Amino acid sequence: MIEDVPDGGGGGVLLQVDGQLATVTLNRADRLNSQTPATWRSLAAIGAGLDPSIRVVVVRGEGRAFSAGLDRSLLSADPGVDGGLAALANGTDAEIAERIAAFQAGFSWLTEGSAISIAAVQGHAIGAGFQLALACDLRVLTEDATLTMAETSLGLVPDLTGTALLVRAVGYPRALEICATGRRVGAVEAAALGLANAVVPTDQLAGAVQDLVAALLAAPAPALAATKQLLLGATDRTRSQQCVAERLAQVPLLRQLQ
Repeated sequence: MIEDVPDGGGGGVLLQVDGQLATVTLNRADRLNSQTPATWRSLAAIGAGLDPSIRVVVVRGEGRAFSAGLDRSLLSADPGVDGGLAALANGTDAEIAERIAAFQAGFSWLTEGSAISIAAVQGHAIGAGFQLALACDLRVLTEDATLTMAETSLGLVPDLTGTALLVRAVGYPRALEICATGRRVGAVEAAALGLANAVVPTDQLAGAVQDLVAALLAAPAPALAATKQLLLGATDRTRSQQCVAERLAQVPLLRQLQ
């Protein structure tokens, strides 16, 4: 069943659940799936309400682009524009930071949750679109896909959980260069940098994602979830700490085999 996720208006996010697979679709093809605060509220609601039985989440965009990033209407200096940057800037520093934290919740669950998340990226993934792809554990790109971190060129910083994830993927020097210049990273380069797990022709995107989903679902659920958490935290631990984490993760899995 496909359902339109309530968002308070204008989010354009659909959720489809098929057994242990959830598919999240950005459904504003006429706006190249550009994002608004309503989009982020919808994504956060999906994460908060996701059934624990879901093992794989696919995030995709309807039409010819994954997501062109922030809806351009939100860049207006008019404080009366709902969700616009001028309106967002009203309030104390703590209030503004709290609003951004609510937006980040729409992205963080894709990385932190036990389910494996896959971004199916075609066309443009700009700004918030790039960060949404980064929030996913795995990325499959079409040959025409481009990734662009455009926030710095707008006088902003990437603030939708993307900075740590980008550094983790490509290292600090390359991450800085990508963000500071706002240049486009094509699919071939993305694969070389480790930003893409696979690059496929556009007409093969759905099939490639389907094959990856099948491979993930074939693995035992407890082992897959534990492995994700082990690898996710590996860069934040010393080697000795990681060895301890491996031992602690293995104990309950061994007991299940008895």
